[in-house]
Amino acid sequence: MPDQNLSRANRTHPKKKRANHSLKKRILFIVASVIGIIAIIVIALVSYWSITAPKVTNAGLAGSSQSTILDKDGNTVWTSGNERREIARQSEYTDTMKNAVVAIEDRRFYKHGGIDIRRIVGAAFANLTGSSLGLQGGSTLTQQLIKQTAFSSATSDQTLKRKVQEAWMSIKVEKQYSKAQILTLYMNKVYMGNGVYGMKTAAKFYYDKDMEDLTIPQTALIAGLPQSPSGYDPYTNPKGAKYRRDQVLNAMAEYGTISKNEAQTYKNTPIDDGLVSSHPENDEEAEKEKISDSYVTSVLAQVKKAKYDVNRDGLTIKTNLDGDVQNKAYDIINSSNGNSYGINFPDDEIQTAVTITDPQSGDVIAQIGGRNQDSLQGLNLATSTQRSGGSTVKPLIDYAPAIEEFNWPTYRAVDDSSSFKYAGTDLNVGDAGMTNNLPYSKQSGQQYVTMRNALSRSLNVPALHTLEGQSTLPNGKKDEYVGYTRAGDFLKKLGINQKLTGGSAIGFNISTEQEAAAFSAFANGGTYYKPSYVKSITTREGKVTDMSSKGTRAMKESTAFMINNMLQSVFTAKAPWNLGYDKYIHSDYKQAAKSGTVAYPSDSKFPSNSAQDLWFTGFTKSAAISVWTGYDQPMQVDTPLSSTSQLPSEIYDTLMQYVMDKNDGDGSNWRVPSSVTKVTKYGQTEYEVKDADFKDPFAHRVFGSTTAVSGSSSSSIARSSTIFSTTKESSSTQQQSQNSTNSTTTSNSNTTPSTSSSATSSSTSQTPTPTPEPSGTDSKND
Repeated sequence: MPDQNLSRANRTHPKKKRANHSLKKRILFIVASVIGIIAIIVIALVSYWSITAPKVTNAGLAGSSQSTILDKDGNTVWTSGNERREIARQSEYTDTMKNAVVAIEDRRFYKHGGIDIRRIVGAAFANLTGSSLGLQGGSTLTQQLIKQTAFSSATSDQTLKRKVQEAWMSIKVEKQYSKAQILTLYMNKVYMGNGVYGMKTAAKFYYDKDMEDLTIPQTALIAGLPQSPSGYDPYTNPKGAKYRRDQVLNAMAEYGTISKNEAQTYKNTPIDDGLVSSHPENDEEAEKEKISDSYVTSVLAQVKKAKYDVNRDGLTIKTNLDGDVQNKAYDIINSSNGNSYGINFPDDEIQTAVTITDPQSGDVIAQIGGRNQDSLQGLNLATSTQRSGGSTVKPLIDYAPAIEEFNWPTYRAVDDSSSFKYAGTDLNVGDAGMTNNLPYSKQSGQQYVTMRNALSRSLNVPALHTLEGQSTLPNGKKDEYVGYTRAGDFLKKLGINQKLTGGSAIGFNISTEQEAAAFSAFANGGTYYKPSYVKSITTREGKVTDMSSKGTRAMKESTAFMINNMLQSVFTAKAPWNLGYDKYIHSDYKQAAKSGTVAYPSDSKFPSNSAQDLWFTGFTKSAAISVWTGYDQPMQVDTPLSSTSQLPSEIYDTLMQYVMDKNDGDGSNWRVPSSVTKVTKYGQTEYEVKDADFKDPFAHRVFGSTTAVSGSSSSSIARSSTIFSTTKESSSTQQQSQNSTNSTTTSNSNTTPSTSSSATSSSTSQTPTPTPEPSGTDSKND
């Protein structure tokens, strides 16, 4: 007989059974309710997105996807396509061309109603398996037409909302237009590379043929271009173009337009068969575009970084370009020798780069990226970082970080010993032209000058000591110094990400764009603005994106002011401590600047008074201008630049005068901030950080002040324009050491130049007769 207790235990109580059933019903009801609510929300959201989708008109569908770049006044300076776009009628497109496009882009085009679920699934599978042939993406030809008509390709626009609107609009277009009309609209609108829109225009551009005259391989190349016009460009990437053309031929065979044997035969046709080699009709327009070409190149780079496609998105790009300043800069830089501006270029090969910014906003108002350009959108020398800035970097890497970190005053004593030895090397570096004919003898041991004096005279040794710190205090400890870490962190706040080496204190690779932006922070009180070319971008649907640069604090106001004031001494310092730029630079307004000279290696074939690179970067309250001059291949020239050349300062002065006069620029002096105290030291006005606990350990050793040179005759302070080296062997050893510590390169050159023109060996001292250098050059001090 079964255990009754066990039997009762195994039985489920009717009440408990009913409770479990009721709980399941409640759970199912809740789940169903949640699903229903979500469905209602989704339907409502999709409905709202669909209702608010952009309106598509026939004019919009038939219109171009070209983008336009405008200057600050709204004048057009560039468009993404030429004016020769030809609209083809349906009958002009051959069946072969139509079939080729459908086969490679949307093989189920004639079967779907605007969106193709099967294609979307197939595209996902193709992406997973690596298959292709008409399944490169989930978008139908109709959807691609909608994208090119109403939406941008910016990453920020790749949203679910846009996808829903795109699908809805595609369905509507399919109901309003025939398949033949949709295909024709797509083929007329699509971007084909090289500024060409539409397949009829492409047939003329690439083959100078009407569409009915194209061969099958030529038709396949045209049909394959829209997916990646630059990647499959037959001129610049013939290998990529052949790969894509052969893909189209395979797709045509799969679609039944041609046989597989024919496809194989057509694949053997050279990719340049019938390809037009030149386009003289574009030359005249290209000449006009050269004026703003470098600026446009920088604009396109900024737009691309923002994830827009100027060739497909139909953008209106408002820039900060001042057309008048750009035209003036182009005319100055590209004028012939002996031009009306009084600027004499030594030959047609000399190159120049210029960037002009507004220090108060970071707006780049003009830019020249090369001289006598023979092509468009090539290397932009104004943004290239392939040349050393020489002494123009000293305020950025040496003295500004020292003030920022240690509150150094402008009169702080800095070590100007007779030579500086790079750490870990036997390479000695001195100040060119510094001989016993100065008011003090550098052979007598350690000597000190004020930081202002060191910067305005562009002395190398104090700059190196400031960064690397080899000076010894009276108590035997090391003097405070900036160091690579602090210097690198400071530079990053100025938009310069630089790997620092032993010679970086007196020169590292930099661009005019970077210098103009960095020096602007000295002009505006310490705020860094990333250089901005684009003010706003307006998409086809009317969405406006503000692209203005947002400033960030790069340094204390006290640091900016004190560097600013010391850089004014380049013009205002009294003889013998100035470099003569006051005789070359317009003086109706307050400005500050720094020059830079980069010498050839000491073992090169060129004279010691030659220069690979010459720089001049300066600013007022209203404009910052950085100018570089040099040769593309400096080691291969017959006659190099002279280190005494005033070419960059003359260009700077001419441009600054024009900018200030045209825009009624503010030429007033900068106010002393509340964080800075004005003092008198060594007989002249100096500045220190207010309430800073600062004691100058070498104040009693300072030379170079007004009192120190009192009574000195002009002949006693003559400076030599010659770099003083010793034996050929020591010069060679010096250059090898410098190459190991200074990793700078020149544009289009494999040489490793010296970043400082004052690197000299003092292992066997010589005392040459000093030669007075022409007034107005910092010569080998840079």
